[in-house]
Amino acid sequence: MYEITIHSGNDVPAEGKLIPGTYRVGTSPACHIQLSGEGIAPRHCQFIISEYGLKIQAFDPVRFPLYLDGQPLGEELTDAEAGSRIRLGDIIISLDGENGCARKKKNESVPQPETVVSENLLQKKETNISGVSVLQISGVPFEHRPLLQEIKKRAHEELIKRLDLKRLAMSGVSEAALNEKARHTIREIVNEISIQLPEQITLQLIEKELVDEAIGLGPLETLLAMPEITEVMVNGPDRIYVEYKGKLHLTDLAFADNYQVLAAIERIVSPLGRRIDESSPMVDARLKDGSRVNAIIPPLSLVGPSITIRKFSKTPLQIPDLIRFGSISQQIADFLDICVKLRKNIIISGGTGSGKTTLLNILSGFLPDTERILTIEDAAELQLRQDHVVRLEARPANIEGKGEINIRDLVRNALRMRPDRIVIGECRGGEALDMLQAMNTGHDGSLTTIHANSPRDCLSRLETLVLMAGFDLPLRAIREQIASAIAIIVQISREKDGSRKVTHVSEITKMEGEIITMQELFVFHQDGWTGDGKMRGRYVPTGSIPTFMDDVKRAGLNLDISMFTPPEDLKGVLR
Repeated sequence: MYEITIHSGNDVPAEGKLIPGTYRVGTSPACHIQLSGEGIAPRHCQFIISEYGLKIQAFDPVRFPLYLDGQPLGEELTDAEAGSRIRLGDIIISLDGENGCARKKKNESVPQPETVVSENLLQKKETNISGVSVLQISGVPFEHRPLLQEIKKRAHEELIKRLDLKRLAMSGVSEAALNEKARHTIREIVNEISIQLPEQITLQLIEKELVDEAIGLGPLETLLAMPEITEVMVNGPDRIYVEYKGKLHLTDLAFADNYQVLAAIERIVSPLGRRIDESSPMVDARLKDGSRVNAIIPPLSLVGPSITIRKFSKTPLQIPDLIRFGSISQQIADFLDICVKLRKNIIISGGTGSGKTTLLNILSGFLPDTERILTIEDAAELQLRQDHVVRLEARPANIEGKGEINIRDLVRNALRMRPDRIVIGECRGGEALDMLQAMNTGHDGSLTTIHANSPRDCLSRLETLVLMAGFDLPLRAIREQIASAIAIIVQISREKDGSRKVTHVSEITKMEGEIITMQELFVFHQDGWTGDGKMRGRYVPTGSIPTFMDDVKRAGLNLDISMFTPPEDLKGVLR
């Protein structure tokens, strides 16, 4: 923060404080610091204050000179030290001091965030004192972002004055014509920018960001187009994080302000008939490509409007992709293929973001084309390749709180639709009881996912979800239902290095007293870490043989029993 004093002739000096930001100085009412006097232009100069100090810049030094400590200034940005005196016309502005501004000396190196380089868009590498990795996508340094934000805010205000998009839309103008008119107007506004811009901020960059925010989803447009980014998290207008190669990174992108974040949310939810405002400040939605979106706004979000996007892969992953990533082995994939063909009920268990839906989508690819498949999801994400697929999606309540159709309602209805297989995107409530009943009454071969950290935790969570159905069932009865319905639990997890791995493939065998017994068939055995921080390990069988080998023979399927033989160095260790 800078403290300044404005001396104007015989008038009493005016004092003020300037926080980091961009301040235009001149006689115009549009200026942040409005002055009146001889020799002062409507837009005379500007002050740019950041954590690294204060810079000043003259707009027209020939007709309206600007002096710093008696020296005339040009159009380039010039550092101004505390104690300096700035003269424009007959007014003198003295910089009395700086308070709380972590100013760096000219020759002192300024630590910058570490930048991870993407294969196609990201360029240089720097380091941050906080250790947060940053993806440089726009290429705008953090110290110049306030200037760009100020330019964008002013340009948005000017765009609203010149172009009423809502009025044009109501008058029946086509979307293509609206977009073209907006682009043309933005180009005019950008070309009118007269201030000298830093090298990293080009007119083309300003125009692109303005167009994206005016008719698109702002910075999200760039991030959604990058296939290597799997998740996008917006924490208010100035902080946009992404998941890149399994790890979180801050980006150098930003919205102009909170209103632009809200506008992006509106563009996402409006076509789906959803709404978001203070009376309904949370919403779940999806993009045109199927990406899952959650948005929450003030007063619930204290950092401003927040958006979380789980990106939808345009090209669905297949087993060879998971094997290449080290997420599964060929042996486990072959075994799960046999289990699906045998109509064994399978649950995929894992934490948030561990890859459950991706693995469910891949296992669904093993389902035969000759069967009728019903998928039931909260937000449609599955991409089944079979022809005979009926996709059902839950519906939230409307503005009046009516019309909700939940997963449980869809599971009940699905049983009347003659399904051969039921694929439930995720069990998270009372639908678990309906699912178990369906599995135990002829609808075997079903697939679903559940949030749990281990196969044993998966069973405990299933019991809890069944109790959420509202029936006072004995615990033993619930466990008997689970033991007879579920055959295989596939546990997947996201490791510390960002990789996703199938850590356990377990078979539920029987009930012993009050306990459901399981045996592990395959596990991921960690051997250590590589020099670059990647987990090293292998997928190994434990030596346990599935109890349904007779079913495999009767079905005429080829399953080599030797695949369950553990490696010599781990015999006696894995059981």
